[in-house]
Amino acid sequence: MEVPPPLVLKRALFVPSKTLMGPGPSNCSQRVLEAMSNPVLGHMHPECLQIMDEVKEGIKYIFQTLNDATMCISGAGHSGMEAALCNLIEDDDVVLMGITGVWGHRAADMARRYGADVRYVEASFGRALTLEEIRFAFDTHKPRVFFVTQGDSSTGILQRHISEIGELCRLHDCFLVVDVVASLGGTHFLMDEWKVDVAYTGSQKSLGGPAGLTPISFSKRALTHIRQRKSKPKVYYFDILLIGQYWGCYGTPRSYHHTISSTLLYGLREALAHFCAMGLKKVVQRHQECSNRLQLGIEELGLEMFVQHEPDRLPTVNTIKVPFGVDWKKVADYAMRKYNLEISGGLGPTVEHVFRIGLMGENATLEKVDMVLSILNEAIQSIKLRAVKAERSKI
Repeated sequence: MEVPPPLVLKRALFVPSKTLMGPGPSNCSQRVLEAMSNPVLGHMHPECLQIMDEVKEGIKYIFQTLNDATMCISGAGHSGMEAALCNLIEDDDVVLMGITGVWGHRAADMARRYGADVRYVEASFGRALTLEEIRFAFDTHKPRVFFVTQGDSSTGILQRHISEIGELCRLHDCFLVVDVVASLGGTHFLMDEWKVDVAYTGSQKSLGGPAGLTPISFSKRALTHIRQRKSKPKVYYFDILLIGQYWGCYGTPRSYHHTISSTLLYGLREALAHFCAMGLKKVVQRHQECSNRLQLGIEELGLEMFVQHEPDRLPTVNTIKVPFGVDWKKVADYAMRKYNLEISGGLGPTVEHVFRIGLMGENATLEKVDMVLSILNEAIQSIKLRAVKAERSKI
């Protein structure tokens, strides 16, 4: 039997233009899109390696670190989570998960597969962890690794006090892993000053780059631990000693590890260049101003933020309670159908409970905030009106 070529591939490719204001990805700038149309380079070509070096310097800036072991994992944000845990964990290590949403549970699933003895400290629904809760969990479980998400995109919760958590980890000889996939650029993060051992972020969120490369950095302390492991990391692809050698992190000749996407590198390089030109403090300020305006608008519409304690609200992914009697999916479908605007529903513990509105990168502007508020209100009122008409038709 011969399998014929698919008819669908005879059609011209069509990609609609959409405004991506969900939890990510965000829209890429024209500068990033044009960069990705450059010719493909070989993964060991000197020009490609030079771009990798430039990307590495940009990552050090956005993380505020001088770590040599700073690079990208070829993969989505999950690959950063995998790499962090894969390299730090050995069999039977106690790994404590700080839970403020779905991502702590996802990390726990990964850690268990690497042989960890997983424990939890979980915040109550809709709030961040307190330092007292974390301290009590450290005294109880005595972890070797502590994982926490600075900004959980499933709940819109911002976990503050990372600096104090870093001090606590040093006191307990514990390695601190911080997921900043959704938070970086929307709130302050100082990797070295806060004594964070591993941090990773997403290229497709506030950076406004293409998905597929995950910036990550390991402290000298973490790197020493990895070099002294009793056994090699369980996944070759995530072995940071091998990836770091390809990225030129250790002062040794570069060697092939995998074939990196040069076109994704171009996009990330330009996204980082744009971010650095604006300046970290101004980027954070812009994202916070946009979130403040959105929160004020939500209140004026008679809606309610999901996270009750204002300082615990993540500026980049804002969660709004779905009004009683309103189908969130119909609201999201209305916005997409009429305006090509993405508004997302909840994830994990917030499914069917919240709308998630992303204010990241190109979409973190006051004009976009006003637009999404107007469309959200219009969509909700339209859905409510249809429900009333449906009820009347039954009478």
